[in-house]
Amino acid sequence: MSVERRIDYIMHMRPLLDKEAIFSDETELFVTPSEPDAGERVRIRIRTARGNLDAVTLIRLDEQVMHPEDDSHIDYVPPAQRVSMSLAFSRSGFDYYETWVTMGHRPLQYYFELRLGTVICYYDRFGLSRDIRTEHAFSVVPGFHTPEWARGAVMYQIFVDRFCNGDPDNDVCSDEYSYIEQHVHHVDDWYQPITGMDVRNFYGGDLQGVIDKMDYLADLGIEAIYLNPIFVSPSNHKYDIQDYDHIDPHFGKIVTESEGVLDEWDQDNTHAARYISRVTGLDNLEAGNRLFIQLVEEAHRRNIKVILDGVFNHCGSFNKWMDRERIYEGKEGFQPGAFVSRESPYHDYFRFYSDQWPYNDDFDGWWNHKTLPKLNYEDSQRLKNEIYRIARKWVSPPYNADGWRLDVAADLGHSAEYNHEFWRGFRREVKRANPEALIVAEHYGDAAPWLQGDQWDTVMNYDAFMEPITWFLTGMEKHSDAYREDLLGNDYSFCEAMRYNMAHLHTQSLLTAMNELDNHDHSRFLTRTNHRVGRVEMCGPESAEQDIDKAVMREAVVFQMTWPGAPTLYYGDEAGVCGYTDPDNRRTYPWGREDRQMLRFYKAAISVHRNYPVLRAGATKILAHEWNILVFSRFNETDRVIVAMNNRDQEVQIDVPVWLAGVSRTKAEVKLHCVFETDRSGFSARRRSLHAGGGILRLRMAPKSSVVLYHTDVKRDKNGNIQHDPREVYNYRGRRPYASPRQGGRKNLQTIRK
Repeated sequence: MSVERRIDYIMHMRPLLDKEAIFSDETELFVTPSEPDAGERVRIRIRTARGNLDAVTLIRLDEQVMHPEDDSHIDYVPPAQRVSMSLAFSRSGFDYYETWVTMGHRPLQYYFELRLGTVICYYDRFGLSRDIRTEHAFSVVPGFHTPEWARGAVMYQIFVDRFCNGDPDNDVCSDEYSYIEQHVHHVDDWYQPITGMDVRNFYGGDLQGVIDKMDYLADLGIEAIYLNPIFVSPSNHKYDIQDYDHIDPHFGKIVTESEGVLDEWDQDNTHAARYISRVTGLDNLEAGNRLFIQLVEEAHRRNIKVILDGVFNHCGSFNKWMDRERIYEGKEGFQPGAFVSRESPYHDYFRFYSDQWPYNDDFDGWWNHKTLPKLNYEDSQRLKNEIYRIARKWVSPPYNADGWRLDVAADLGHSAEYNHEFWRGFRREVKRANPEALIVAEHYGDAAPWLQGDQWDTVMNYDAFMEPITWFLTGMEKHSDAYREDLLGNDYSFCEAMRYNMAHLHTQSLLTAMNELDNHDHSRFLTRTNHRVGRVEMCGPESAEQDIDKAVMREAVVFQMTWPGAPTLYYGDEAGVCGYTDPDNRRTYPWGREDRQMLRFYKAAISVHRNYPVLRAGATKILAHEWNILVFSRFNETDRVIVAMNNRDQEVQIDVPVWLAGVSRTKAEVKLHCVFETDRSGFSARRRSLHAGGGILRLRMAPKSSVVLYHTDVKRDKNGNIQHDPREVYNYRGRRPYASPRQGGRKNLQTIRK
């Protein structure tokens, strides 16, 4: 072949589509602004391999395309919805295409069409496809704003009775009252293991204890506290609220009280004089509310937010609106409860099935629990107004809480339609009272219908965090009720679960989601590392601590601190607390008996999260995965963090394509900094350098280890402006800035020197 023919052949060669290089999501690098309002112009970008495509088109979806009347294949989009994208610049071996669109009043739904010669493919939230998948389109909701403080905030959940006893004078007394047919019990030994029907056992933790430990939380690096319910309630968990307007005096202050506890044989709470005086006395109730004001002020003084637990699907049978225990009956200042009298002003707050007054026990209980009367919103506008008032009250002065966590939020009401209607109103009321308040719901499954900007801000992230990482690292079900060896280290299952479940969350919901390894409803993660199936009543409390693997726990925490969302600690995790599922997961914080190495580790890991802003709002891409191995990156315009985990029992060597995170692959050597690492022996925050070549990092990892790497290729001038490496950045002018060799080469290429 002649030289001329060889040159002509080379000049007309078509490149292969570089599928791995293609990326876009709804973070700030690719959607700017990421939380636009209606009428605002938005820049949308997609990244591809440099010089790899002929054309990129943004496909906007109209209502007909998004909701076709039949199930026929969609292969045509109206031309008016097609927006050509211009190649704006190249950086580190990537082309960045962009266009601008103006937000309407409905969500902007879109995907990308990519052309290379005769090849056409599409890119959506699920990635690259030869088919159009409108159900996986990107989505930007106008006016959907979440509090900026909540993005990646380090949160700390406190089950108050078990955290710290700051005021022994307000402790529940043994025999003070009866709950579920047995007397309550005060546990004198703070370190006593959880036993039996724990709901009636009280260890004495209170709000004063939280205040006393506020400096500890600040030093740990906590940015928000989530308190399990703290309103007047007879149980230790307080999900059976008795009075929404007041802090429980056993958590707050007891100023006045009467003498008298129940005799051993007595189950009648009308005889519980001390309890009645404590929880109905206005002096006690107001003192508790003042203590909560103090707690919030102390937290805010340390830049810590406070989130309350809202239980609005049901209340408790002790509640003054129901008064099944008759402790409010005939008391000055209280109206008759719905259980006591048909003429009660609260009658329509509940659904009764018979007309058996006085003392009608035939009412609707949540899951048929008589201790948990379900609130009957559909039949009572007054009830809805009351709950909205309560929701506004606690996020407004003088209380100034910073948000609500909503218990069993999808269960509220008697129909899905009403549920959504209620939460739309709830959001309006709360955001009107405090625009920076966070609304986070407990929810299992697809929460997308509630996360469209008009109801919840985000969720407790079970589906796109707790469950996938638990299966991958431990093979355990989150209650320790099952062990699945086929899911332990199953990288494919993990990646697909994350891809599927994260695609159901808008970015603002994903970045503010509570990423918990465990909580008050599930076994402690550290216990899951022993692969032991069981519960405390079957196995005993000691077995929850046997054969645990702290190296795996450290891997999990590194993942928690680097994956998108708000890393949320469950009190005591940082001290090495173990436990099976409820109630064993509610052990006391072991003050004076902490696992000091674990505590130091947590503090260092939290510091990594807080030191690198890219971990709060950066894009996320999985770079490599094998059985029991995971490598992913978080990146934005200037910074890259690469996280690698080896959950095997053997040392491994991995070739990591760090170029996919934006690390140059045109340089022979690029320095990355290891800023944190863990293994079986512990952890290290000592900084050391590693080197990648051609965009590949050869990484050697010890058994049961993790590493966090950091890289940036930019500098800042004296004014703080970004200065990219001029060898890595190119800018383009004109609509077709880049052409393949047969279309005119690179004559529009211009190097930027900033």
